[in-house]
Amino acid sequence: MKVSPPISSQDFLTRASERLLKMPAPEAFDPAFVPPHGDHRLAEMLASVDGSLHRPAAVLIPVMARPEGATVLLTRRADHLKDHAGQIAFPGGKMDGGDAAPLDTALREAEEEIGLARRFVEPIGYLDPYLSSTGFRIIPVVAIVDPAHDLRIDPSEVDSTFEVPLGFLMDPARHETHEREWRGAMRRYYAMPYGDYYIWGVTAGILRNLYEKVYGA
Repeated sequence: MKVSPPISSQDFLTRASERLLKMPAPEAFDPAFVPPHGDHRLAEMLASVDGSLHRPAAVLIPVMARPEGATVLLTRRADHLKDHAGQIAFPGGKMDGGDAAPLDTALREAEEEIGLARRFVEPIGYLDPYLSSTGFRIIPVVAIVDPAHDLRIDPSEVDSTFEVPLGFLMDPARHETHEREWRGAMRRYYAMPYGDYYIWGVTAGILRNLYEKVYGA
């Protein structure tokens, strides 16, 4: 497969600023609204129609402004965690009572999980809510991050961080559809294998949505 061309942070910033939502979708946390984006997009059995059971959450999509081409900072969750141990994820989590908005959640979680200070983060906009198979309504916050940052990983939550070229992640040729058995049925999901890292599920689904929103027709 040919090499995916790099994407400059300025090119991404220009396109994303035009196409991303300026504020989270007003119906994002409305129990009567089932988000069209989510794990159920490729596996209908994962959709939960009872919106009152959905839990608000937010993640940060940190696009690193590298001079040689923008990258996306991802985490590998700690192996000892009860849920999603060892999986690839964005910094983020459920909204706490002290969070006024999804942006507050995303920035707080990034500070807590990997020590990414807010002064290095320039929010650009939001993607539509994403419904996970575990019932979280996730608001993805897209931001440009100054590469001069210093990270301090919390080992209770994160094993490590790594960066993937944005050009790779925004190349539709890298967006694979995989499947595995889940509760007696075959579940389909997006996957974007990168070297030794298996990016799949919610993370790959959100990246697919980012591609469609910023680079789609």
